[in-house]
Amino acid sequence: MKIAFHGAAQMVTGSKHLITTNDGTQILLDCGMVQGHGSDTDTLNRTWGFDPASVDFVILSHPHIDHSGLIPKLVKDGFEGKIYTRPASTDLTEVLLYNSAYIQQDDTLFMNKRRKKEGRPPLQPLYTEADVRKAMKQFVPVKVNTPIHLSQEITLTLYEAGHILGSSTVSLRVKKGEEERHIIFSGDVGRYGDPILKSPASFPQADCIIIESTYGNKLHEEVDTYAGLLKKQIQETCISKGGKLIIPAFSVGRTQELLYALNELELNDELPAIDYFVDSPLSIEATEVVKRHPECFNKSVHKLLKMDFDPFNFKGLHYVKDIEESKRLNDYGKPCVIISASGMAEAGRVKHHIANSIENKRNTILLVGYCEPASLGARLKEHPEKIKIFGETFNIKADIHEINSMSAHADYNDLCQYLACQYPDEVRQVFVVHGEPEVQQEFSRRLLRKGFKNVLVPELRQEVVLE
Repeated sequence: MKIAFHGAAQMVTGSKHLITTNDGTQILLDCGMVQGHGSDTDTLNRTWGFDPASVDFVILSHPHIDHSGLIPKLVKDGFEGKIYTRPASTDLTEVLLYNSAYIQQDDTLFMNKRRKKEGRPPLQPLYTEADVRKAMKQFVPVKVNTPIHLSQEITLTLYEAGHILGSSTVSLRVKKGEEERHIIFSGDVGRYGDPILKSPASFPQADCIIIESTYGNKLHEEVDTYAGLLKKQIQETCISKGGKLIIPAFSVGRTQELLYALNELELNDELPAIDYFVDSPLSIEATEVVKRHPECFNKSVHKLLKMDFDPFNFKGLHYVKDIEESKRLNDYGKPCVIISASGMAEAGRVKHHIANSIENKRNTILLVGYCEPASLGARLKEHPEKIKIFGETFNIKADIHEINSMSAHADYNDLCQYLACQYPDEVRQVFVVHGEPEVQQEFSRRLLRKGFKNVLVPELRQEVVLE
């Protein structure tokens, strides 16, 4: 049996890991899109490194585009098998993939204008909405903690991962005669004590573990501090300075956490009486999906639901769908909070809000999540004096702040706690994926100190025989 790493190998995005069993069955763990790799991004997303038609099953750990975003292209290019994931993950993936298809078509139009000027042939989008519709018919919802047989030799079980709604740790048991191999794929691991979701669940002893390492060299602030930190930013920007607080936020996960924290402030009579805007149609749609899946909520949220039927709503909240309404926020003269996608500030409406707000010293840009090194969000975290947005240079006069405790990714303490259910001596191989190379190396050394013997940071396209 062997595994090949076709994405998220010495990079954070593009999660794709192909297992080939001894009888030739091929199982693809995730089918994610590469993001934020400059001119190489499009080539990486158009090149598989394997034959999609030869894949028998896809197991999806969670809906984020860097884990799910190439599923329609996989189907378009010949994959005819089933795609297994949790019900909440199925619903969120559908929302995200339709949005991604729209972006593919829009981006391709832009790129083809440049290619035409250069005398190069036009590109086709990675996939269309029709490809998404076809792909969604191949999804099979799987409940957590419920083993299902993919074949006589292969058993799949999903465990709670606590990263976003419907995220899973993937367990595969593969039999060969009297022998059985147990492979664990972490997907993305969440935080322990998340305000909304259940904590990552323990899982049975594994022979082989594939684990993410996004924050494998960092410690986050305590999870329960960010409502207070958010209130502080609102007070300083909107009340003291009379400005706008612009928050780039991922549509799935981060936006809902922000709304939940703001609702908590209102319940405690601590929410400043200003206007709060969620300016992202995708965020609005994703929030409705989240509300439909209370089975993913932790005990604290279920307790709150007995007294507050909608913990993601509060006085002063406005949803902005129309693009013209979004543009009018640029001229909005009152103090306000604007939550808008994308989370890395690299695209979407929030990029326009930043461009229109960054030269006003009353305003604040508040970064609340991971940003790829080349993204606008990451560049803002460096606190430069000037920055380029849409090809235009802006003098930075607005404040730039961060709340690091809002990360949905485990830090190294969380990751070590996640692995605490394992006897390291019984794990034959650990593969560290989904992280920047220097972070992966540091986390690998930590795992070796914890007693894991065979820890590898695979390269892109590397194929390894499972011991």
